[in-house]
Amino acid sequence: MPWILIFFLTPIAEMYLLIEVAGYIEVWPTIFLVMLTAVVGVAILRQQGIATLARGIAKMRSGQLPAQEMVEGLCLAVAGALLITPGFATDAIGFFLLTPVSRQWFAKALLARVQIRTPDDLFRASGGQSPGYSADVEPDARGSRPGATLEGEFRDREAHNNELRDNNDSVDHDTRSPDR
Repeated sequence: MPWILIFFLTPIAEMYLLIEVAGYIEVWPTIFLVMLTAVVGVAILRQQGIATLARGIAKMRSGQLPAQEMVEGLCLAVAGALLITPGFATDAIGFFLLTPVSRQWFAKALLARVQIRTPDDLFRASGGQSPGYSADVEPDARGSRPGATLEGEFRDREAHNNELRDNNDSVDHDTRSPDR
C-alpha cells in the first residue's frame, strides 16, 4: 500500500515544487534548471557507474562476491531513473544516491538486512558433498579450492582425425576392373 501512495504523491509533490520554483525564478529558468540537473546527473552517473563496475570486476577476479558493488549498481540505476524524471525532489534523491559516501552507506545498510547465499551454500545446505571439498580451505585467487577434482573423458580430435586419415591412406584404392 505505501508504494501506491509514493507513485501517486511523487508527481503531485513534483508539480507543486515546479510551480513554486517557477513562481520565484520564472518558467524558462525553471525548465533550464530541470534540464541542467538531468544532464549533470547523467554525466556523474556515467563516471560513478564505471568506477563501481571496475571495483566489482576487481572483487570477482580476487574470488570475492561483489555484493556491495551489485547493490551500488542498483542504486545507480535508480538514481539515473530519478535524475531523468523532471522535478526537484526526484533529482535530490537521485543526487543522494549518486554521492559515493551516501550510496555506500545505503548499500551497506541494505546488505545488512539481506542474507546472501552462494551456490556452495545451497549445495552444503542440501546435504551434498563435493569431492575434495573442505569447508576449512579458502578458495585461491581464481576462486577454486585446492583438491577439487573434475572427472570426465578426454579425446584429442586432431589425433583422432590423423588416425582416420592414415587408415584411409592404407586401404588399396585400385580402380582397375578385373577384366583387364
